[in-house]
Amino acid sequence: MSKEESALQSERESKRSQFAEDAGGASKKNAVKILALVAVVLVGAAVYLVAGAGGERATAVVAGGGASSSPGGSPNAASDGSGGDVSIPVSELSGKARFYEYKTASGKTVGFFAMRSSDGAYRAALNACDVCFAGKQGYRQEGEDMVCNKCGMHFPSAKVNEVKGGCNPIGLQRKVEGERLRISARELEAGAGYF
Repeated sequence: MSKEESALQSERESKRSQFAEDAGGASKKNAVKILALVAVVLVGAAVYLVAGAGGERATAVVAGGGASSSPGGSPNAASDGSGGDVSIPVSELSGKARFYEYKTASGKTVGFFAMRSSDGAYRAALNACDVCFAGKQGYRQEGEDMVCNKCGMHFPSAKVNEVKGGCNPIGLQRKVEGERLRISARELEAGAGYF
């Protein structure tokens, strides 16, 4: 092999290895871009499901009389200390379900929602059902319906507390006293097994 052929061969090998490195680097860059895009989509979906899909989320109740606050600083629900009942201002409740969390005496968090349904009744239920509770996905609201996030079944909000069993929301006994909706903390404690 002549010097020229050897130099030409060496140049070819150099370009091949450079091309292979460039292709590998571009492939890695594309993979990183794809992974970043997937992460952004997953975070967006999680934010949608937690914060905006079918109801207002409100952190709330701590056993023993304390209450957490919303970002605005005012309590979303409070235990009034009389028998441990949870008390929610009815002015907070409309046709849109509001989701709350109750902290049990043992430290477990029990999710529930309350609303004023289309028939004007105040309703409250655990954010769980007898069938899909193990999935720990709860409900969301679509129009007048509460929808199980696990199986997709729709339940008219006006039937919450009236229809029991199956995948229906587990109703909580409630009563309106003055300008407040009261829910028994004892019932919320009893519902801890669903969470």
